Amino acid sequence: MRKPRIPPILSDLLCETVSACDGMVFDTSGPCPHCGGRPSGYDTRKKQFAIILEDDRKRTVRVTVRRFSCTVCGTVWCADEPFYPRTRIGSPVVDLCTTLGQTMPYTRVSTYLAAAGIVVDRWSVRNYVLENRRPCPSMEMFGIRIPGSMVVLSSLVAAATKERPLEAYTILAACSYPSSLPPVSGTAAGNRSGTG
Repeated sequence: MRKPRIPPILSDLLCETVSACDGMVFDTSGPCPHCGGRPSGYDTRKKQFAIILEDDRKRTVRVTVRRFSCTVCGTVWCADEPFYPRTRIGSPVVDLCTTLGQTMPYTRVSTYLAAAGIVVDRWSVRNYVLENRRPCPSMEMFGIRIPGSMVVLSSLVAAATKERPLEAYTILAACSYPSSLPPVSGTAAGNRSGTG
């Protein structure tokens, strides 16, 4: 298969947008989703947001997500986070998979993303495309359809400064707070090898 031609500006934009989320901490939550009880801190977990290529080497972009337990019923849940239920990568990358998957085969999406510097195996792409039942608004940039979440997030990254850094709540807003959405039927848990 011929290597896809990706505009370098688009590749840089996507990788910088995803990289900007590295190390972000998501630590806010409302009351218990089960009984409405008061949350209490439980622990924190590092989650894989994406895998990107830097100088032909893979680098994992991770975020930290706080977990809470209910003081009434004991339920444990995660803070508001930029992940769809039952997925292993950040929602903007899932949106990118599903948007590209509407116009090209899964294998080509995986190859295309790798050429742009983002690693998602074809089986994960397939799962995300098949299991996504939600509309994913998109727009054309540099001749390619890009999901709205990635476009909004990239504009927030571009506007961030030392005085006004990128904040967790702005990432959630750009991603339309996907962890609050009900899970779709079936499983979209990603691949077996952990790269998706």
